[in-house]
Amino acid sequence: MTATRVNIERRGHVAVVTLARPDKRNALDIAMFEALDDAAKRLSADPELRAVVLAGEGKSFCAGLDLAAFASGASEMQKLLDRPEGEAGNLAQRVAWGWRQCPVPVIAALHGEVFGGGLQVALGADLRIAAPDTRLSVMEVRWGLIPDMSGSQTLRHLLRRDVALELAWTGRVVPGEEAAALGLVTRLAEDPLAEALALAGTIAGHSPDAVRGVKRLFNQAWQAPEEAALRLEESLQLQIIGRPNQMEAVRAGMAGEAPRFGPARELA
Repeated sequence: MTATRVNIERRGHVAVVTLARPDKRNALDIAMFEALDDAAKRLSADPELRAVVLAGEGKSFCAGLDLAAFASGASEMQKLLDRPEGEAGNLAQRVAWGWRQCPVPVIAALHGEVFGGGLQVALGADLRIAAPDTRLSVMEVRWGLIPDMSGSQTLRHLLRRDVALELAWTGRVVPGEEAAALGLVTRLAEDPLAEALALAGTIAGHSPDAVRGVKRLFNQAWQAPEEAALRLEESLQLQIIGRPNQMEAVRAGMAGEAPRFGPARELA
């Protein structure tokens, strides 16, 4: 992984993934795309992981695509759009959708500018906590582009279609208060990173099997046909109930003690 683009810090069972290109407002170049993709894949394979916090170093979470880095020719842009065999998306899509596929909760701590590709990365997270003065934009139309980093899938779960269209057609900048009212962010906080870390810590204190099961259930069942959703509920619960981590949650809860969970159970 390119250490100068993305830093990963482990805090117990929580991983803090920080975009680390502050001189460019964490703008996305090829190295940043590759580093984010690598981080999502490596963390997704860690059975000890219980939550991820995404953050940006410096004045902004991410100001979007580094246009200058892609101005030299089509070859760099082609790297983003090539889809390797067996991958769920191309590189541009995976840096956002990879966090949706990560089996543990992912919380984005947003501040400053969250524009274009930066917003799409944030939309890949399960939760978004933003500072009140955060500025967000589906900005791709300003550069003659469409939101192609999985934005069509992440936005549809958050906004009404007409609202998403208005933002994508205008590229206007949305202040934090409006973003919260629209549902583009989960909530506002004066210190979004501290809030995200506290929330991640709370989540990490629960059974990793249950937490992963909730994400799997809501990702797959939220808009599924009712019968399929109910069957998934049943299947996941049968894989969790009576297993060591579930029994430990019960034991610790009845004893008033901090639970001692083992690694997450892989859910089929």
